[in-house]
Amino acid sequence: MTNPSNGDLNRQEKEVPHAMEKDAALREHLLDLLNGGSAHATMQDVLEDFPAEIRGERFKGAPYSPWELLEHMRIAQWDILEFSRDPNHISPEFPGGYWPKSPKPPDAKAWDRSVHGFRQDLEAMCALVADEGTDLYARIPHGDGQTILREALLTADHNAYHLGQLLLLRRMLGAWNG
Repeated sequence: MTNPSNGDLNRQEKEVPHAMEKDAALREHLLDLLNGGSAHATMQDVLEDFPAEIRGERFKGAPYSPWELLEHMRIAQWDILEFSRDPNHISPEFPGGYWPKSPKPPDAKAWDRSVHGFRQDLEAMCALVADEGTDLYARIPHGDGQTILREALLTADHNAYHLGQLLLLRRMLGAWNG
């Protein structure tokens, strides 16, 4: 006759590694989504050698310039990241605070600063997701039901959506050979 408590322990020992494997797989999938690629062009692909002369141009009928899309992506991603990790974070006013004031970059270095900021914040979101100490399912204490899992998925979805728009604009402006 077996001791029921030993059976419970054996079952728990088998479930813990399985749960850890699932958690590791989820984190890996989230990182793949955040970093892009697979079925989509990556941010690196789309931004590499992006011609300066078209960064502030709106294609006929397009509501945004490449600059406006890049800055919107940077601001929104920054806001999601900061909300996820800082209880004192105050989001920009919606929707105006999520878009630049002008279709053209304010100076020659603004594009590079925006790309750099976007990449830094993406790395920080990836680090948050990769950290095994981050409970992906726990509600963010200062939120109203959001979790890190939700915020990571929101970031990946938002970035993919607008990256597709940015790639389309680049094609329409005749600056894509991919």
